[in-house]
Amino acid sequence: MNIHPLAIVSPEAQIGANVTIGPFAVVEADVVIGAGCQLASHVVVKDGTRLGPNTIVYEAAILGGFPQHLNKPKHPGLLIIGANNTIREHATLHRAMNAEVATTVGEGNFLMAGVHIAHDCNIGNNVIFANNALLAGHVTVDDRAFISGAVGIHQFCRIGRLAMVGAHAKVVQDVPPFVTIDGITGCVVGLNLVGLRRNGYSTDDITQLKSAYRLIYRRGLKWSEVLEQLKADFGAGPAAIYAEFLSGGTRGFVQERRMPPGATIKFRPASAEVPGVGIELRSKAG
Repeated sequence: MNIHPLAIVSPEAQIGANVTIGPFAVVEADVVIGAGCQLASHVVVKDGTRLGPNTIVYEAAILGGFPQHLNKPKHPGLLIIGANNTIREHATLHRAMNAEVATTVGEGNFLMAGVHIAHDCNIGNNVIFANNALLAGHVTVDDRAFISGAVGIHQFCRIGRLAMVGAHAKVVQDVPPFVTIDGITGCVVGLNLVGLRRNGYSTDDITQLKSAYRLIYRRGLKWSEVLEQLKADFGAGPAAIYAEFLSGGTRGFVQERRMPPGATIKFRPASAEVPGVGIELRSKAG
């Protein structure tokens, strides 16, 4: 154990083996820090925090802060963080509102600088949060999702497995698994094909997901019919997750961004004769 003499560590805190704590860090009494963790300078780990093994916390991050709520709880819950996480500078993670529950962060997650995880959020494993992503209370993010920079997620929303949310998106409804959200419109623009391939999904898997995607967004069915058809057609394979996910939630689901029927997209290729002057072409939108 390597604790800098300028760190303030409560003697009541439980510190595991081979933990490094930098100068001016603060560790309060009701804290458990797992073996092999590294806390950089000015990190604050507050009461009610449980930090899993081999997690690295960078400068000025604050773990276990009180919920940002007008009704400040007298007995807040815990903040439970799993193993092998990376939490970068100035990230803030808050405890749950009530003593019997916890804000949870799984294993292998990467939180870049300025990320905020509010009270009662539940984060899965191997999720990436880019700089200044902001989660309001009670948000759930499933495994291997990617939340880009400056994304704001409304309270009680759910982000499905391997979804990719584009930068600056405002998310106010649930994001289904495996889809990509456009940062400008906040709408679904197709499957997260790059993420699927990087995570080992086969061609057959992706073909099945495309079929399920078309059923959800392109068939024009009633919602009850969509759910029934998903259960009937996709009882196994990666698309089987859709029926369960889409049967839950309280805020509805992000819709697809599609061009109106008959709309055209303008292409202006550069003219070879006059630089900067284009020839207008038109193509039917998908």
